[in-house]
Amino acid sequence: MPINIRPAVLIIENQQILTMQYQYGGQEVYNLPGGNLELGEHLSDALMREMHEELGIEVSIGEMILVGEVYFEDRKKHTLHLLFEGKITAGIPTLNPAETSALATKWLDIDKLNTINLYPNLSKSIQDYLAGKLNNKYIGKIDQQWF
Repeated sequence: MPINIRPAVLIIENQQILTMQYQYGGQEVYNLPGGNLELGEHLSDALMREMHEELGIEVSIGEMILVGEVYFEDRKKHTLHLLFEGKITAGIPTLNPAETSALATKWLDIDKLNTINLYPNLSKSIQDYLAGKLNNKYIGKIDQQWF
């Protein structure tokens, strides 16, 4: 069974985080913009491509913030999530329905992260990072109890 590698980007403006909204299993779910690597593609290149394709924006990619894993036993699905700092350098996030199944883009208040279904569930790790309290970039297993 291969492991899926999914880089994502943390974009913050005005104390809000850019997310993409989905509907899964009758639940509203948010995730950080990102996507899957194509063969031979570097992580930062994949993120820049995905942001351009899905949201019509240009981004600069900064430091890696963290790495974590999600494994769904029942689906035999294992994903390695890598989160990077990012900044919009051109454009306004606008969904391209031909490239994503997201329903909307949403800017969510940083202090409300714990009140939403975020996939992967990085709310606490993001808040720790922003407070300068994330001690280890490898956070291990990401708990997805709600999903």
